[in-house]
Amino acid sequence: MPSNLSQSRDTRQTIHLPTEREPSSIPRGDVDGNWEYPSPQQMYNAMLRKGYDDTPEDAVESMVAVHNFLNEGAWAEIIDWERRFSRGLAYGWQACKGGEEGFQENADRIANLREIAAPKLLRFQGRPNEMTPKARVLEFMGRMYPTKFGCEAPFDRHDWYVQRRTVNGETKEVRYVIDYYAGPPEPTGEPVFFLDVRPAVDGPTAAVERMMRWGGDVWHRASGAKAREMASS
Repeated sequence: MPSNLSQSRDTRQTIHLPTEREPSSIPRGDVDGNWEYPSPQQMYNAMLRKGYDDTPEDAVESMVAVHNFLNEGAWAEIIDWERRFSRGLAYGWQACKGGEEGFQENADRIANLREIAAPKLLRFQGRPNEMTPKARVLEFMGRMYPTKFGCEAPFDRHDWYVQRRTVNGETKEVRYVIDYYAGPPEPTGEPVFFLDVRPAVDGPTAAVERMMRWGGDVWHRASGAKAREMASS
């Protein structure tokens, strides 16, 4: 999404790559408008700059499409977190105590972002060589118990810095960490990806938010609340 990547054709390049940039659905926090994704030419130049000289030129447009798809998915996950917690922890617990299914079923009633300004992305940072603590734990558990926790380490990591607008009209910067995982391909050969998106534990509030969301879902399912809801309906 950086705007300062070169659009010039590289001297080693053998085919034409488009220079048009696709707008994202992610609002910027520094200026008006949304972030724009890199063009295929910019993506190719960025890969060369990072030392990936063997990047197939005819695959770059597909790479850009996957890149954009994953970023849109990451932003959707961040919106889900913000819908729960931009109003504060008390409201967050009300949103989380019904579990993930309960939140989705009552999303319009529980957290309507029309009453609070939507979050915006201030900046982002790629950190592919720095595994998050959670990713390290999962990798260790995968080595110890491969049948239950077996998964490859994430192939990428991003930190996204999001501007949260609170109910008081104040703004707060929240850092989100995103681990990108590759899963087994579909039978048709299409690649499969998984994203693990959550607030970084930069303070007690973020830690409580993560515990609320995980604990609310676990408690909702373990306590039999879903079965009681179905029986009463």
